[in-house]
Amino acid sequence: MSVVRGRTAKREPRLDLRALLIDLEGTVYQNGRLIPGAVDALAFAVSRGIPHCFVTNTTSRPLSTVARELSAMGLEVPHERLFTAPRAAREYLWRQSLTRCHLLVRPALYEDFPGIEPDDPKPLAVVLGDLGEEMTFERLNRAFRHVLDGAELVTLARNRYWRAPEGLVLDVGAFTAALEYAAGTTAHLVGKPSPEFFEAALSRLGAAPSQAAVIGDDLESDVAGGQSAGMRGILVRTGKFRAEEVARSGVVPDAILDSLADLPALL
Repeated sequence: MSVVRGRTAKREPRLDLRALLIDLEGTVYQNGRLIPGAVDALAFAVSRGIPHCFVTNTTSRPLSTVARELSAMGLEVPHERLFTAPRAAREYLWRQSLTRCHLLVRPALYEDFPGIEPDDPKPLAVVLGDLGEEMTFERLNRAFRHVLDGAELVTLARNRYWRAPEGLVLDVGAFTAALEYAAGTTAHLVGKPSPEFFEAALSRLGAAPSQAAVIGDDLESDVAGGQSAGMRGILVRTGKFRAEEVARSGVVPDAILDSLADLPALL
C-alpha cells in the first residue's frame, strides 16, 4: 500500500506531476532484478503523459553498461533518458576547462570522460568515484597530495553507503569526507543531491521543478536533494530504505511508497 505523509494514498490528493526523475538501484531494480511492478508503473506514467528520466549516482559502471544491464533485465532505456554522475562530472570538467585530471574511478568508467586526460601527473582536478575494494591507502593518499598541490576535488557522489547482496557497504561519500578533512577543502559535488545535477536531468524533459518529482530509496540524495531543487521528493521502501532513518531525520518526504509499483496511486 502506498503511504503519503503517514496516511494511505487513497485518502490524499493526487500529486500534479508533469515529469519524474527516478533513481535506479534500490528503486527500479535490486541485486540485478527489477522491482516487481516497476515496469508497469513506468508504463502507466507514460500513458498519462508523464515522461521520466533515470538519475543515478552509480560510479562503478559506465552509462553504456548500465543501459545493457537494464536491457538484460527487460527494461529498454535510451541513453538520453539516463543521466549519471560521471556524465554530469564530464560536463562540469569541460565547462571549467579542467581537462587534465586524476580520475580515481574504475578504468571502465573512462569512456564516460571523452576529452579528459585521465592520468595526468599534475592534474587540475581529482575526480573521486567508487573503487570498491580497489580503494587503497596509497591511492587515497596520492589523491590527497594532488589536492594539496592545488587540484580541485570533484566528487561524483556523497552517498554514505549502499545496499549490496551481502549488506550495507561504504560508498563514495565516506572517502570524500576523508579527503575534505585531511586537505582542509570542500569537494565540488556533481552527482545527487546537487541541485545542478537534478536541473540538468530535468532539462531533458522540458518541465519546471515545481511540476516534477524525484523518486528514490535514499532519503538524503533523492528526497532531500529533489526538494532542495524545488521538486517533490518521493521515498520508496525498497533498496536501502530504513524506517529508523526516516524517524530521526528532519527530511519529510512528500510521499512514501512501498515500492515503485505503487506510483500509479499518486498519479
